[in-house]
Amino acid sequence: MRRFFYAINNDNADASALPKLGELPLGSNVELPDSVVHHWCRVLRANIGDQGILFDGFGGEYIVELQAISKRNATATLLAHIDDDRTAPTITQIGLVMSRGERMDYAIQKATELGVTAIQLLSSHHGEVTLKPAQIEKKLLHWQQVAIAACEQCGLNRPPLIFAPQSITQWLSNTNTDSTHNEMTVSPVVSVLSQDPYYQILDGLADLCMQMSVPAAGQPAMPNALSNILKQQTPYIKLLIGPEGGLSQDECQQAESVGFKPWQIGTRVLRTETAPVVALATLHALST
Repeated sequence: MRRFFYAINNDNADASALPKLGELPLGSNVELPDSVVHHWCRVLRANIGDQGILFDGFGGEYIVELQAISKRNATATLLAHIDDDRTAPTITQIGLVMSRGERMDYAIQKATELGVTAIQLLSSHHGEVTLKPAQIEKKLLHWQQVAIAACEQCGLNRPPLIFAPQSITQWLSNTNTDSTHNEMTVSPVVSVLSQDPYYQILDGLADLCMQMSVPAAGQPAMPNALSNILKQQTPYIKLLIGPEGGLSQDECQQAESVGFKPWQIGTRVLRTETAPVVALATLHALST
């Protein structure tokens, strides 16, 4: 069955437009968000009686059946709830220096498929991309939608949050402090979702911070603490991934000064869009 993200704000800033699916009893009819109406009913040409899956990010997914379709709207009936989020065993936040075009989309898409919890967009000294204030809202929405589309495909029911860009210096300076992400730091499509208790661990201190490192002679392959931390119930790990040109010497020193341990995987230099895939896949393998 096709899977669709049920945005409770109905794709706009009016967060009260649609109820959370968990607030409704089975058998209820729900109005579908505009994006689902467009994709399911117009693009895929679904018919009344067709079944699909909705998830709103607050936990689990719902089997639904289309009950009515009009030119602008559609409704579906909640048939069953499946309490399975398919989340990774490790909470991960990636500080990712922005890259251009399809490379950035690829990094977000594949990190989502591998279960990343959040991605903090970063600018850096050697970074290719620095967004102007007028560009941020549009790009943030695009990248959040890339993550949501990846969830629809892979079965993840809790989308990763994509946080608005900040400088790597600012992000690193907040590493050892508790910080609350307010609604302005994410796209409106997930602003209410970002306040869910599931994501609040992101405001606390990580159990381990690592920076993906260019292989260097005499440098440990991975932090000694990693294996023990991965044995915890739900460890929280932050990863720093630099741009194609690498982090500047000052940025590397700042990262090291706030506790980011170097982590090199293999002897090759990975592309910036490949590094998140390799890092997350390796964490999964080490935690099993």
